[in-house]
Amino acid sequence: MNTAAPSAHLAQLLVDAQRERSPLGELDQALYPKDFADAYYTQQAIFALRGLEAGGWKIGSKSHTGPVQGSPLPTECLHAPGSTFARADYTPVGLELEIAFRFKRDFAPRDEEYSEEEVHAGIGEMAATLEIVSSRFAAFPKVEPLTQLADLLNHGALVVGEFVPYRDDFPFAQPTLELAFNGESIVPGAPANPAGDPRRLLTWLVNHHTRNGQVLPKDFVITTGSFTGMHFAKAPGELKGQINGLPPVSLKLS
Repeated sequence: MNTAAPSAHLAQLLVDAQRERSPLGELDQALYPKDFADAYYTQQAIFALRGLEAGGWKIGSKSHTGPVQGSPLPTECLHAPGSTFARADYTPVGLELEIAFRFKRDFAPRDEEYSEEEVHAGIGEMAATLEIVSSRFAAFPKVEPLTQLADLLNHGALVVGEFVPYRDDFPFAQPTLELAFNGESIVPGAPANPAGDPRRLLTWLVNHHTRNGQVLPKDFVITTGSFTGMHFAKAPGELKGQINGLPPVSLKLS
């Protein structure tokens, strides 16, 4: 049996669901990813079916010491601050405030893995980002984690703020921030990234990407998980985010 066949079939269903704006219901159990390898193969198949190029990654972890996972981001899904999005294109419309990084060097495949010291020394810039989270499954967020991973980690769009030079002394674990939708704060009581210091995720990404024989380019936008949880927008409006020390970022929902 071709073990790639279920992943390829799932990828086609996900591509069709997005194109037709028709969220998926329950599927045949054989189609769901059985492991991380299945989920990452499905991601690659989605990119191939849609003819996409990667312009970055979204990465995250559920705890300070937990495993890291991620998804490549299509270049066409990276947007400038102030961009406007149609709510009908994203179901549901989850909103998150994050920090992204860009490296000042490429990371090429090699025999030995990159160390945390090498990766951190390669960080060049940082910016605030706003992610629109959007699943291709009707039951979201009650979707099995490996299936969410296969679905590009529920990625919809990423608004990327202005990059500024990287600062090692920045309070990455708990920055001071603001996030408001239509002028009303949607910041939870204790905002924090569940991964802790989001820089710890970068070493996993560099090695995951290069292990597959690919160069990780220095211009990739790497966003690293929400500090504010996920807010579901029920109406049109404007989202404004500010992480102190970084330029503000905003988007509009029509």
